Amino acid sequence: MRALALPTVLAIAAALPAQAVASAGGAQYPGAVPMTGGSSSEQAGGTSPSTQRHPQAQTESPAATPAPTAPGAATLLPNGKAKAPPGAPAAVKRALRAGNRLQGKPYRFGGGHQRWEDTAYDCSGASSYALRGIGGLNSPLDSSGFMKWGLAGPGRWITTYANPNHMYVIIAGLRLDTGSGGDKGPRWRTTPRPPGNFTARHPAGL
Repeated sequence: MRALALPTVLAIAAALPAQAVASAGGAQYPGAVPMTGGSSSEQAGGTSPSTQRHPQAQTESPAATPAPTAPGAATLLPNGKAKAPPGAPAAVKRALRAGNRLQGKPYRFGGGHQRWEDTAYDCSGASSYALRGIGGLNSPLDSSGFMKWGLAGPGRWITTYANPNHMYVIIAGLRLDTGSGGDKGPRWRTTPRPPGNFTARHPAGL
């Protein structure tokens, strides 16, 4: 029997311990996929690291329902009158036209409450006049009456803001008010007025 060359003997001797250790679950052969990161139960045949523990946590949440599209805003013309936006309901257009007829009228406490067509208007008289055309308002209301008028909360097109001392109405984004803007009397105003101590109400459907 011919003796093996010394380099061959050394290579065989070096490989034998590695094979024995690998077969006992220790060091692994080159190219083997390492089992790292899982618990002992996972390595013994339980849930593998690549398996989702909570599939529901990966489920995409359904998209939130979008808020209703805000309506267009009326345009305040150079002559102080309001122009209805495209798509405005007929009732909104009537309210804007009624408010336009009040432009230039002076302020008078109690104005617009004894008769619809008056020479001057107060805050609630002006709001009553503008809202008469939408229906459901048979006679002028004072500001306290508007605190209980219609439905609670802001409307999409028309919102009244009232307290026992004052009120105003916003129609298609324009505020019809007799104060808070310099010129006294019913005027369309584009500037906001803090509604903190006012009760917001709106007509049904608007």
